[in-house]
Amino acid sequence: MSEYQSLLLVSFGGPEKQEDVMPFLQNVLRGRNVPRDRMEEVAQHYYQFGGVSPINQQNRQLISALQADFKANQIELPIYWGNRNWHPMLQDTLQQMKNDGIQRSLAFFTSGFSCYSGCRQYRENIQQVQQAIGEGAPQVDKLRMFYNHPNFIETCSIRLKKSLDETVTDWKQAIVLFTAHSIPDSMASGCNYVKQLEEASRLVAEHSGVENWKLVYQSRSGPPTQPWLEPDVCDYIEEVAANGIKEVVIMPIGFVSDHMEVIFDLDVEARETCEKLGIKLGRAATAGTHELFVEMIRELVLERMGQTEKRASGTLGPSHDVCPENCCMPGSRPR
Repeated sequence: MSEYQSLLLVSFGGPEKQEDVMPFLQNVLRGRNVPRDRMEEVAQHYYQFGGVSPINQQNRQLISALQADFKANQIELPIYWGNRNWHPMLQDTLQQMKNDGIQRSLAFFTSGFSCYSGCRQYRENIQQVQQAIGEGAPQVDKLRMFYNHPNFIETCSIRLKKSLDETVTDWKQAIVLFTAHSIPDSMASGCNYVKQLEEASRLVAEHSGVENWKLVYQSRSGPPTQPWLEPDVCDYIEEVAANGIKEVVIMPIGFVSDHMEVIFDLDVEARETCEKLGIKLGRAATAGTHELFVEMIRELVLERMGQTEKRASGTLGPSHDVCPENCCMPGSRPR
């Protein structure tokens, strides 16, 4: 069908039992000077849910949906899966791909917005694994960022409108909060993360008929002396409550699946904040395995093979296929 022989799903990874939690967090935080008590504090988030992050199972479901879609559309690409921080690990997966004779693969990252931790770090991890494997390591070409792909926008809009219909009595009196993972200001200055999030949020709001909305952030970590993107979702909920808002719907637009940071930071902490303030809260689902999202991934594969045109909503156009040399480097100028 093309020179590509497989699709590699690349994700963050997560623990699947109590015993996995601390080794997983040690992988995530390797090389960072994070105090042990802070690590144990984060571990409690996972222990609340039996030590299981939903992300791995959700990736299995996405792969299953993609396999069915590929088969229905005569796309003969096996799908592999490798994580940065927990099994199946990228090195094991790329070694298996080499053993299977895969020489060149496309890759879909479960992150739709450009920043160091959401794109470049994944690419660096793949390069490190390729170097460790040595001769014969598969070449991996990443699919473009999809934050403004029409199917992603429509999927998020469908998810948002469903939550609004189930939660809100008067759309004009409520507010929609689009959330994304906060990152350090220094990281944000070297990429288009905020610009892309603002564009995606605007497009979903317009597509959904929502006028009252705000982009906010969640899951901040790092020392309090280091500036990170704000406002924090819980802080902003307190602010809108003070202004008389009684109904809030959260759309976690920066995430493609309901993994731990979504279910803890939004379904636990943000919900507790709303209950304390007497606010009715709705939380829209992420893209997950919605058929339009799955169709989008297939389309990204076909466009990279030169078999279909690139599509993008809004005014920013489709993202690049190949990242420039300094793309998403903290401190560099975004392109």
